[in-house]
Amino acid sequence: MKKILLKNASILDLARGELTTGMNVLIEGRNILEVSSVDLGSSADEVVDLQGRTLMPGLIDCHVHVMASHVNLGLMANMPNAFALIRALPILKDMLHRGFTTVRDAGGADWALAQAADNALIESPRIFPAGKALSQTGGHGDFRARSDQLEPCACSFRIGNIARVVDGVDDVRRAARDELTKGATQIKIMASGGVTSPNDPIGNTGFSVDELKAIVDEATAWQTYVMAHAYTPRAIRRAIEAGVRTIEHGNLIDEETANFVKDHGAFVVPTLITYDALSSEGPGLGLPPESIAKIDDVRLVGRQAISLLHRVGVKMGFGSDLLGESHVHQSEELKIRAGLVGTLDALRSATTVAAEILQREGTLGVVKAGAIADLLIVDGNPLTDIDVLLGQGKSIPAIMKDGRFVKNQLSTNIA
Repeated sequence: MKKILLKNASILDLARGELTTGMNVLIEGRNILEVSSVDLGSSADEVVDLQGRTLMPGLIDCHVHVMASHVNLGLMANMPNAFALIRALPILKDMLHRGFTTVRDAGGADWALAQAADNALIESPRIFPAGKALSQTGGHGDFRARSDQLEPCACSFRIGNIARVVDGVDDVRRAARDELTKGATQIKIMASGGVTSPNDPIGNTGFSVDELKAIVDEATAWQTYVMAHAYTPRAIRRAIEAGVRTIEHGNLIDEETANFVKDHGAFVVPTLITYDALSSEGPGLGLPPESIAKIDDVRLVGRQAISLLHRVGVKMGFGSDLLGESHVHQSEELKIRAGLVGTLDALRSATTVAAEILQREGTLGVVKAGAIADLLIVDGNPLTDIDVLLGQGKSIPAIMKDGRFVKNQLSTNIA
């Protein structure tokens, strides 16, 4: 297999929170073979001199909807499959070129799309797909307009719909098994009301306790876990008590519930940037009025929630949750986090903590021997200036995924 040497690098050590200069990294195939301060060039087929630039792990976004090419998810739910898929491809390419080499899709992306990314058939981050999120009738995944008669939901067969509507213990078990059989790497559930759905107030809870436990039971049987959309203390506590592993958003959490989450070893994945984007851009991009009316219910308290979770010591992953044209703001979540918890913890949320959420510790989110060679070469030091990771990747001259350059503006010497 081809060997690539990245020499004279300043490696971002996220465990220690510092740059280690004068380092060399030897890559063979898709993995890092060796990391050392001594010369490793004798067996390399290709040598890239980083000239002291920062070498860091590829970023991981733990909450995306790559199929959501429009802010109006009701429109997406009825979009023809081919059209919805084609519209997703530039979203994936742009994520990769911002430095996100891995994403966890929270509803919409499926196994086939993940396989296309793994096989380099498309320009895309590695995808951990949830398939379709599970929602009760009238829940956050039910985008049917209020009416005196509910038409059958198109969610079971339209790829543009991020969720499917299912009710009852037996049926949620069957739906979870269905998504796992089709290739979901984790199950996503709607455990509270949400912003972009038309009929459910934020304070609503989703699913009965027995339904929640049944879904978790099925995920556990498949040796994986459940991620739950939840805002309020009540919704979060019900989900954690049922065995949910990651809470998505959590904007309305209180201190008692934050401690409850920590005591159960669960994670929270906040997504502040999406509320800022929906508030400023949503009306112009076609977000329905009933959704616009709910944005400030969660946006204004989101920053307080992150500060509280940080103080309590809850592990937080990086998430963006953007829709439509607002995907362009993905990296700005790093800026928000850095302002609230510090730059190092913001970076960890998108690397080491995110890898732990994905159950890929030591494989993703690190620069060390044995890890997958998902790497960013950065002009500048992200520890002192988080802005070098913003701006659509303009300060990231080279990006490697699976040991292969997907972007390289540096000079390369072939042995």
